[in-house]
Amino acid sequence: MTPLQFAVPVGALESVAGELPYVILALLLVSFVTRHLRHSRHERAAEQDADSLSRYAPHVVVSALLVLSCFLYMIVEPHAGMVISVLATGTLVSDFFEFEARMVELRNNLGMERPKAAIAASLLTLLYALYISVFWVIQDQWDAIV
Repeated sequence: MTPLQFAVPVGALESVAGELPYVILALLLVSFVTRHLRHSRHERAAEQDADSLSRYAPHVVVSALLVLSCFLYMIVEPHAGMVISVLATGTLVSDFFEFEARMVELRNNLGMERPKAAIAASLLTLLYALYISVFWVIQDQWDAIV
């Protein structure tokens, strides 16, 4: 017996294993929306005061749920789960540092930039999430070519 089997109900997780890639994809798309809303809110806060900038709670929650669902997917599909987990965790870390970069920009009266690193990381994560969730659409053509 492994300690993990008591922490995660693996049998219940295997019953929803087919839907996990779609959940990851949906959370990632919601993350794009919350990232845009967060940036808009930061721009409005930057016009008022540098100290009024705060983390956007919906984006933090969606990002945490995304990473958690990727970790759950890693239990069911170890290889693809590890890849998407690393990408989603990288996106979470880049979001953290992008917020800190916005704080530095506002304290030093610099212009506020878009979160380029977080956008690039989330686009890379989106590509892999699309691969693991909707590859079945082009699988026959792919197999014929390859």
